[in-house]
Amino acid sequence: MRNLVNKMEEGLLAFLLAAMVVVTFSQVVARYVFNSGAVWALELTTFLFAWLILLGASYGIRTNAHIGVDAFVRLFSTRVQRLFGLAVTSAMLAYGVFMLAGSSRYVGRMYEIGIAAVDMPIPRWIPLTALPLGFILIIYRILELAWRIARGHETGLTLGDEGREAMDQFAQESDGENRDAPDHSPDHTPGKNGGLA
Repeated sequence: MRNLVNKMEEGLLAFLLAAMVVVTFSQVVARYVFNSGAVWALELTTFLFAWLILLGASYGIRTNAHIGVDAFVRLFSTRVQRLFGLAVTSAMLAYGVFMLAGSSRYVGRMYEIGIAAVDMPIPRWIPLTALPLGFILIIYRILELAWRIARGHETGLTLGDEGREAMDQFAQESDGENRDAPDHSPDHTPGKNGGLA
């Protein structure tokens, strides 16, 4: 089940990004080459981007891509870090549930009123379902994370650490260059008689 959700999430994100690129590129070509364009393209791109953001937020939780500051938390023991992690996931969960309730009510009102999208011939509630569906996925990912913290598999919310990644990459590149370079250490310099000193 979990792998199915992961694959569906990744596939949908890839589709949304590709659709945005295709629609935007086609509009650029239509405007600059044919001096025309579709009126609905901007609204469609906006809706696709909203879906991409909300689904991407849950994907970011799963792949530890969100950034944050955890220097203070790292000063404590693993047990205390886990308590901080549970507190953070509880706050995230409360926010997610609050937003899910509000967005569900909002989409329900749009459905009842029957407002159409501005430039597209569809009811506005259809693209707005990104809100509750996105928050359902976010809540699912938060619950997964909280479960891993509670079981001791993680100490807290693992954040994307671009600084550490850059330093690791630099260290790997430096190691590769050092292995390829000739050794000029004093132990291997030629002596007076052509032998090693």
